[in-house]
Amino acid sequence: MRITTAVAVRTLALVAGMSWMCAAGAQSPAVSPKEADQAKQQAAQQLAQPLNNRPVWNEIRSGEPQFTSIPGRETNVLIQPQGQTWRAVRTPITTIGGLLIAVVLLGLAGYYAWRGPIELHGKTTGRVIERFTLIKRAAHWTMGLTFVALGITGLILTFGKTVLMPLIGTTLFSWLAQIAKGLHNFTGPIFSVALVVFIVLFVRDNLPRAYDVQWLAKFGGMLDRSGSTHVPSGKFNAGEKALFWMLVVVLCVVLTVTGYILNFPNFDQTRATMQIANVIHLIAALLAIAMACFHIYLGTLGMTGALDAMKTGYVDETWAKEHHEYWYNDVKSGRVAGEGASPLPVQQRTA
Repeated sequence: MRITTAVAVRTLALVAGMSWMCAAGAQSPAVSPKEADQAKQQAAQQLAQPLNNRPVWNEIRSGEPQFTSIPGRETNVLIQPQGQTWRAVRTPITTIGGLLIAVVLLGLAGYYAWRGPIELHGKTTGRVIERFTLIKRAAHWTMGLTFVALGITGLILTFGKTVLMPLIGTTLFSWLAQIAKGLHNFTGPIFSVALVVFIVLFVRDNLPRAYDVQWLAKFGGMLDRSGSTHVPSGKFNAGEKALFWMLVVVLCVVLTVTGYILNFPNFDQTRATMQIANVIHLIAALLAIAMACFHIYLGTLGMTGALDAMKTGYVDETWAKEHHEYWYNDVKSGRVAGEGASPLPVQQRTA
């Protein structure tokens, strides 16, 4: 069969045209106008500034969801732009909080230099009263020690780069920060359990009473350098009750809730949720540390005999009467169940 030259040329042209259309279709998939515009911007950027993919990074930092093979909330968002706001907000908060803690410590040092420890006016009797049972003391020390561990490690993580790293160097600080981070994360859950037990055991004795108003009006006589001002109180005075409700019940519960949000990202919370939790956690922690300084001071250097109550569980009758007269009267009259006076000498009873 003979094929003319004209037919052959037309056939070859048709085949070549179809091949070109298929190749063009394979190389030019359908795109949206937005994607086409982004491609043009990127091409223009490469001509003006090679290796500068500004259009690509603008899209990444937009926070708009893209495509990913990893399932989960926000896994299709590579960079969350609100993170810059979160970092900026932390700076003034840490500065103010650090100054607050420094002012509190300086104020307590000045108060101690001005007044010294709060001493007893009467002589000790040698008879002691049970103030805290073993269970209450164990709950107090567990919560207190874990709180101190969390406070110290939290301060290292918050202020370490600014305060410690210039002094000890980057290598040593990196080790210290890793240890602090591990202790902080693993101590938090222990603290949360101890906190619940502590609140349950101590909430009854910290309920407000009418006579607390008198203590607040005179600030418990703490501003009387001579110590002659006597303000009776229950088992806990109004200042201790205020610390219980503000520090333990409010701030420590807030720290626990926000701490769990930060400690367990596998709860599938968003980054925005964790950023808000972090800021709240930071504010509550700085306030809690500042308030705890008052309690630690009065429980150690600030008041003679106060530490014995948590070490041995017993206090001398004179101490009980001068600092917590209403509670002392309840114990002596038998209105307080399970606690009473012992005729044995203090040294022998606490041995």
